[in-house]
Amino acid sequence: MRILVVDAFTDQPFGGNPAGVCLLDRTVTDEWMQSVAAELKHSETAFVEPVDGDEAARATPAVDYRLRWFTPEVEVDLCGHATLATAHVLFERGESGPIRFSTRSGVLTVTPDRSGAVTMDFPALPARAAAAPDGLAEALGVTPVWTGRSRFDVLVAVADEATVRGLTPDLAALAAVDARGVIVTARADEEPYDFVSRFFAPSQGIPEDPVTGSAHCVLGPYWAKELGRGDGKRLTGAQLSARGGVVGVTLRGDRLELTGHARTVLEGELRVRPG
Repeated sequence: MRILVVDAFTDQPFGGNPAGVCLLDRTVTDEWMQSVAAELKHSETAFVEPVDGDEAARATPAVDYRLRWFTPEVEVDLCGHATLATAHVLFERGESGPIRFSTRSGVLTVTPDRSGAVTMDFPALPARAAAAPDGLAEALGVTPVWTGRSRFDVLVAVADEATVRGLTPDLAALAAVDARGVIVTARADEEPYDFVSRFFAPSQGIPEDPVTGSAHCVLGPYWAKELGRGDGKRLTGAQLSARGGVVGVTLRGDRLELTGHARTVLEGELRVRPG
């Protein structure tokens, strides 16, 4: 089987968020996929398998591939950067798009554009205002100006971009927060960015994720409301990890579009075959 490493949400190698992409040529066990993800040690590794024609014809809506995502420790329900990485690999191999993936978050459709970017149709995951979990402010070392909860994560808005950049959280304390991860965000200081963020998920085996597509499913609705940018108006988010990355977000009702570039940096043959 072919296995690749792709840097997602960047147009430069060694930037953005690296994802493993494993092109399955047969059905494999969950345990085997988890072992491969643990071996690669990227925040997520994607496993993609073509759907045969008959099954695709029966499916509603029709899908082209099955797609699953694993951190080094667990399977996750939604991952943006590894979906972008997978689509980038398939487009490099001749797919013309759009591609429809069957996932644990429903059917996700991805489409290439002439610039080489990929746009992904994802569910919007708006956060509702909620009290900060006990110990969250202390774990982050900052005072939130707003907190909320989405389907997976806690969203924390802080005073300014400098606060986001300067975060040095207590990761052990954050791991105790009852959520997949913690998103910290503020309005961006300068164009072309509208907002900035960082994402921490130590309970999932990810101390800090370099660039997080699924977090932008939360950030998009929040900042569209805060900035008065309704449906169809694009926002640009910068994730301020050490590697950094850029995500375009366009809200469309209860869905949104995430747009980004990707670069393949490694390709090889997986020599350990499934049992």
